[in-house]
Amino acid sequence: MANTRTRKQPMEFRQQEVGYVMERWRASDSCSLVGVGSVGKSNLLQHLSDPEVQAFYMQDVADGKPFKAIIIDPSMLGPLSGITPENEPERCWAGYELMMHRLFLGFYPFDNLPPGDAQVFYDTYQTLQDGTNPLYAYMGLRYFELGLEVFMRNGVQIVFMFDEFEEMLKQLPVKFFLTLRGLRDTNKRSLSYLTFTRSPLPGVIDHLGIKALEIEPFTELFTDSVVFVGPYNENDARNMINDLIRRNDRKYESYAVDFLLWATGRYAGLMRSGFRALENLGHLDANTVMTESERLVHELALKRAVRIECKTIWLSLSEKERSMLKEFTKPRPSVDSNNLDTQETFALLQQKRLLKIQSGRVMIEPPVFHSFVVSNPDAEI
Repeated sequence: MANTRTRKQPMEFRQQEVGYVMERWRASDSCSLVGVGSVGKSNLLQHLSDPEVQAFYMQDVADGKPFKAIIIDPSMLGPLSGITPENEPERCWAGYELMMHRLFLGFYPFDNLPPGDAQVFYDTYQTLQDGTNPLYAYMGLRYFELGLEVFMRNGVQIVFMFDEFEEMLKQLPVKFFLTLRGLRDTNKRSLSYLTFTRSPLPGVIDHLGIKALEIEPFTELFTDSVVFVGPYNENDARNMINDLIRRNDRKYESYAVDFLLWATGRYAGLMRSGFRALENLGHLDANTVMTESERLVHELALKRAVRIECKTIWLSLSEKERSMLKEFTKPRPSVDSNNLDTQETFALLQQKRLLKIQSGRVMIEPPVFHSFVVSNPDAEI
């Protein structure tokens, strides 16, 4: 079913990231996207799922090969009881049910299937939902496999895109992800996955206390295809601001827009909240923006909507990352650059576009987030 409520992005939106992902999909490879909060994750996933975008980037799809990228949102998992070894089958079933349901919605009314296969899929879907079957939890994988096979034998390529993948790792047992690996091995040219997390998968798994070796058969699918999703590029950012100006019937001079792009670092969430707060900064002229930029950034960072977005970034970071950022707000930061753990944390913050080295100094980016970290980032908002 098409989502008519989603605002479409220009075809060149996130061109670098989208181009890379589509290249991996053409090879039927899986892909891991990593990006902090406020980076514009939802817009990117919706763009990736757009059939017109897929046809633009992938020649096979443009030539008519059936292809579908399906977003799996863990917030749509049904209520689950507390994690125990006994309810592992129930939790696995919940994962299969969610994926089967999104498969159903993604292809309904099954125009791309012969009538007989469409009926087979519908019957399989209904059987998976049957709570009267005492073995339903154990049979979930079999019915999900049967449902997938209907599309596979009709030449359809499917990518499941896991939004907020950390939550799926929290809610579903390792066995569930191992079965996804098994399904991928059975359908190598037709099935792949994409995950979106706020830190690289090894760090997420370690933080959640999952044994890396146990889940390795699944996570190794993503080892060679990791993309750090940073702020918008200049063109995407200006398109977004122009769209906000148009929809909100505002008018800002170019220097005010330039200030907003610089202050927010072109992070989607920060630009959106900063745009709404811009009119509350008082009269802005070219001279004020040029000579009082630090004061304006500080005032912008105090606005509740902007602070909430900064908090979103802050909470998406590990304790080690937060500690390092706090340290770099000090006049003389105490950082052991020879420590391997410190080096890894610093490199990760650079990849997330939150730290940069400029003129021999380490700077926290973007400026409005720097101001947030300098304040009390752990305070209640």
